[in-house]
Amino acid sequence: MRSTLRFLGLALLGPAAVAGCSGSGIDKGLDAITRESVADHVKVLASDEFEGRGPSSPGEEKTIKYLEQEFRTLGLEPGNNGSFFQEVPLVAITANPSTILAVRTKRGVQRYAYGKDFMAWTKRVVKKAAIRNSPMIFVGYGIVAPEYGWNDYDGLDVKGKTVVILVNDPGFATKDENLFNGNAMTYYGRWTYKYEEAARQGAAAAIIVHETEPAGYGWDVVSNSWSGPQFDLVADDKNMSRVAVEGWITHETATGIFKAAGLDYEDLKQKASQKGFRAVPMNIRASLALENSLRESTSHNVVAVLPGSERPDEYIIYTAHWDHLGKDPNLEGDQIYNGARDNATGTAGLLELAKAFTALPKRPARSIMFLAVTAEEQGLLGSAYYATHPLVPVDKTVADLNMDAMNTIGATRDITVVGYGNSELDDYVDQEAAEQGRTVRPDPEPEKGYYYRSDHFSFAKEGIPALYLDPGVDNVEHGVDWNMEKINEYTRERYHKPQDEFSPDWDLSGMVQDLKLFFRIGYRLSNETTFPNWREGNEFRAKRDSEMGTD
Repeated sequence: MRSTLRFLGLALLGPAAVAGCSGSGIDKGLDAITRESVADHVKVLASDEFEGRGPSSPGEEKTIKYLEQEFRTLGLEPGNNGSFFQEVPLVAITANPSTILAVRTKRGVQRYAYGKDFMAWTKRVVKKAAIRNSPMIFVGYGIVAPEYGWNDYDGLDVKGKTVVILVNDPGFATKDENLFNGNAMTYYGRWTYKYEEAARQGAAAAIIVHETEPAGYGWDVVSNSWSGPQFDLVADDKNMSRVAVEGWITHETATGIFKAAGLDYEDLKQKASQKGFRAVPMNIRASLALENSLRESTSHNVVAVLPGSERPDEYIIYTAHWDHLGKDPNLEGDQIYNGARDNATGTAGLLELAKAFTALPKRPARSIMFLAVTAEEQGLLGSAYYATHPLVPVDKTVADLNMDAMNTIGATRDITVVGYGNSELDDYVDQEAAEQGRTVRPDPEPEKGYYYRSDHFSFAKEGIPALYLDPGVDNVEHGVDWNMEKINEYTRERYHKPQDEFSPDWDLSGMVQDLKLFFRIGYRLSNETTFPNWREGNEFRAKRDSEMGTD
């Protein structure tokens, strides 16, 4: 039985509160959200002047000053002991792009080029990292998942070895709904997990085979995202617990390496998706030397707060990452990754929601935090830092509502909840989307693992219910097929490329529509007394129950 009444707090708040969601009070907030204002913010944030908003760059200084100024103008309070900034200590590790991957086989040594054939880096805070004649072993999907009865490392000793890993997980490969989560990617399918597990197993290096369909993006995204400075948070051990070398190889490179080893890549890939698969020693060896330049720096999350009128110690958090990939002087032609859709739109949305809440005739009962985080593109680092160094208590944090790469192609009849079914926040979306005359659908591309690719996931890992809305797919004017083709076109031609620039041809009616939905959900949460939770059986439920003292 659905627990909508209990967790929406309608029984406690009464009919007047329900009516308030469509009365003149909320209308003033809704009316404050306009496409003209959104466009103005995006044009500034995605301009060449902001140099792609790279963390710890001149572009960061311009970005965070702009956000501080806008929050001050709206009358919001600084969220960190009198400051609008939370310092995030980072290290930037830049590998020499002239490095070569050498694979020694019985036929001799084959050499592969950085960028074209492979990408490699180290998370260790060292000037040099290398593997020398490291035995290569194919470990399938590189997964250890007891709940699924799956262990690709069973009986293996991979110390000193280079593990070669498939992207995504066996559920996607087989489309078997009873295997992992079927076509929907689990966290075990994410590249972040695979490197982490390889480190836990003691491997010297971990190399993932790239394929566009299971990865969810093309090789150019890999080469663009992992070239240049690679940012990370710095652990006490200087990240020495990570493998010495992390990387990707292209599908073509992998096929060639397997063939040189006397192995059939496609055959082994098929076998790796079946229970009982055993890792296969490749009887070849890899060598790779990374020479790094290191730069420790401080980046910043930007934090603004609208204090609650009745329960100011309880917080709703809206998040969006302000950063993108910065500027690459090695590129020919346009060298700036403007990141207009990803994520100047979400950052502009954060400012627009702040304006909407300050336009209300009465402040909400709970406080609203507007949190623009840094270094999302480098592995959700800013949100991870906030989530592990929170400025307000976790048990007083009601929910995180995250915005990333918003709708620029027109209004839709629906809205997508990435990770639908995870938490009771779905009930809020269902009800408030219905007020807009829209339907709610789960992610149409769950195989791409979007739930693990934006900042809400940092909050989820800490037990905080986190909502990630993606644009709908049923375009009001053009329908589903046209809308999906436009999304795919963006992924192919502009995602993580200098071509992601603001266009006056954008139709921002869909973004305004979605921002108003975000506002309605936050408005309702901010005037309740109850706390939403994860669904029973969700992996984050136990942590939340423990935090709230209900376990």
